Amino acid sequence: MVDTLKILGALLGGGAMSRGSGSSILESVLGAATRGAGSQSGQAGAGESGDLLASVANGSRGIGAQPGGGLGGLIGSVLGGGASGQKAGGGLGDLLGGVLGGALPGGSGSQGSGGGNSLESLINSALNQFGNSEQAAQNRVQPRNFEAHSPGMVHSDACEQATLMIRAMINAAKSDGRVDRQEEEKILGKLGHVTQEEIDFVRSEIEQPLDVDAFVRSVPSGLSNQVYAMSLMALDLDSNPEAQYLHQLARGLNLSPDTVNQVHKQLGAPLLYA
Repeated sequence: MVDTLKILGALLGGGAMSRGSGSSILESVLGAATRGAGSQSGQAGAGESGDLLASVANGSRGIGAQPGGGLGGLIGSVLGGGASGQKAGGGLGDLLGGVLGGALPGGSGSQGSGGGNSLESLINSALNQFGNSEQAAQNRVQPRNFEAHSPGMVHSDACEQATLMIRAMINAAKSDGRVDRQEEEKILGKLGHVTQEEIDFVRSEIEQPLDVDAFVRSVPSGLSNQVYAMSLMALDLDSNPEAQYLHQLARGLNLSPDTVNQVHKQLGAPLLYA
């Protein structure tokens, strides 16, 4: 069985998609958590966020970690604005709940508007799933049940949502034509402890020809901003092909230039439209 929620967590938190603004956002959030707790517990500052990322991804309890433990536990506390030194609603949670707000269809939990799962809760659960999987694999034990760290969410629904976000990131990474065999193996090599079926899934997604129109047709109503943002996270936006891809994606998703620029500002990326 392909656990696309775990794969999404690996792409975001395991460094598999290390280029682009997405990794910078996560590093900033980790740095904020480290700085906030460091004044009370003597932990390292933001300069060691990479070491902290590695430690919690390996299953150790990070500063401010929730009972779920692992990488997702730490990120989850910051997503909700609950880490030391963070204001309520701040951090990445403020971004995802604001510009990218809204529920993901298909979720049965209480998070987000309309009773669905928000992008914030999906990312938090994906990071938890990845961290728990890594911890279990290293300790040679069975991972904890999904419901233990993501109450109110259904694993099958979350995986369906994660699949769309994975495709958004991989399609964006392919937009400049740089995902060659070497880049593909680099991504696959950073997925952590995955099954052969999961490796084959990612490899297939990478090797599929880029078809923006077909991808846009697969995006459910109400998810345009979220899909666009996840696409932007996988880019450096330093080439014309990348800019052209984002323009085509935004047009297909019916996003106005003002909306697109707002997402770019929130993510700290160069503006697409003058």
